[in-house]
Amino acid sequence: MKINKILFLLGVVLLQSCQFILQDNNSEDNNDSKTNTNTSVVKDKDENGCLASAGYIWSKMNKDCVKIYSGIQLNPVSNPENEDETKSAFVMFSEDSNQAEIFLPDTTETIILRRQSEGKPWTKDDWQLIPWKGYVLKKAEETKFSGDGELGKKVTGSDNEQ
Repeated sequence: MKINKILFLLGVVLLQSCQFILQDNNSEDNNDSKTNTNTSVVKDKDENGCLASAGYIWSKMNKDCVKIYSGIQLNPVSNPENEDETKSAFVMFSEDSNQAEIFLPDTTETIILRRQSEGKPWTKDDWQLIPWKGYVLKKAEETKFSGDGELGKKVTGSDNEQ
């Protein structure tokens, strides 16, 4: 009879220890998934901390993360009915409108153009942004992009603070 009690107690101890081992393995799996989630979020940010998957990009002019899709969209002249925003250039203006920051497709570098006075084009090197039936963006003498000039609301800051 004593042997049955000892075997029973031994069985209970073994089952309990297996349950603790399984719980420890599950908690390690949970920690790994949390780590992977945090790592993917960090990798999504650029060197300035802008969250690219949310449409944010660094603005040299504003010195902040901005959503370029809220700027003025300029479509490629080769495809004026373009609906793919990744092929378009975007323009954001400074508050006094004397500077225009150009966000070109397929690059994270921006160009800041300046104008001498109201009604004049914004320029830098061989780039020109001309206010004509909206806006026309030229490089040297070649027209690259144009748009109707509709301005969206400028959104700044990062969405991870909200």
